[in-house]
Amino acid sequence: MLLEIRGHHLPGRSWHLDDGPCHDVHVGVQLGREPSGLVPGDAASAAWTVEVEVRDGPDFRGPAVQGRKGERFVYLTWGDLAADGTFTMFRRAKLMLADVLPHLRGPGATVVATVDLTDERGGPRCARLRPPALDLRPG
Repeated sequence: MLLEIRGHHLPGRSWHLDDGPCHDVHVGVQLGREPSGLVPGDAASAAWTVEVEVRDGPDFRGPAVQGRKGERFVYLTWGDLAADGTFTMFRRAKLMLADVLPHLRGPGATVVATVDLTDERGGPRCARLRPPALDLRPG
């Protein structure tokens, strides 16, 4: 399946952590341990498409798939992007693949996950993504 993640309502380029400010906030999908497809925190929108193999069980595999069997997910990772290109992650949001499965309409289908990327306090959304911040539909 293809999982298309569409982000909107990004929180901005600056954010303050307990240990200091971040001035170049970006978000991307996490592939293995690295961010991919970084989008500035002040962009109008963000979009990523990742391939997820659905196996019997059901189980999931793919470059963006994280977690143990029965608890697999895709991370959206937030970080501060330094001038030298170093990405310092400071929070992540989990898109649980078990939540995606009911919206899958057959092999090779696309599921669209629309995500509000700003939390209730105006910061980068983190933790498990749930409605109303997450809307899942067949693509």
